[in-house]
Amino acid sequence: MFKNPFSFDGRIRRTEYGLSFIIYAVAAGIINVIVEESRGDAAFLMIAYIPLLWFLWAQGAKRCHDVGNNGWWQLIPFYVFWLIFQDGQPGSNQYGENPKGIQIMGGQTYQGGTNNPTQGNSNPQINTGSGYQGGYSGGHNNPTTNCNQTGQETQRDGYKDGDLYN
Repeated sequence: MFKNPFSFDGRIRRTEYGLSFIIYAVAAGIINVIVEESRGDAAFLMIAYIPLLWFLWAQGAKRCHDVGNNGWWQLIPFYVFWLIFQDGQPGSNQYGENPKGIQIMGGQTYQGGTNNPTQGNSNPQINTGSGYQGGYSGGHNNPTTNCNQTGQETQRDGYKDGDLYN
């Protein structure tokens, strides 16, 4: 988090953008209090707004990139709320890789480790969007197996009417 916070290139997550907004608000508040308490004698501190605004605009541009828009979109009134609540585009886009590390390859979504399941990632989390992908295949809910009197599993063709616990 916060790699190159003054750069306009790349993408950032909602969390980093929200934290950036909070950091800006706190720092701007501190500067305002100091200038007001000094009755204008510390007006030179207003120069500190320049890097603060640069930081906020850079982070906003990167967040716009994550949503898939140009950085100029942050100038739209109230667009900041869209940036805070809208999830970024999955996979890569024209602005860079997904900051969450989620990539879409061949219709499957890979998360964590390397993004290529054939290169060094022994346990990628795969989500194909087709429901439960677990490995459990036993028990009385499995229509292709049945336990005989000795507890051994035997294959069968499926459920028959009234044949649940044989």
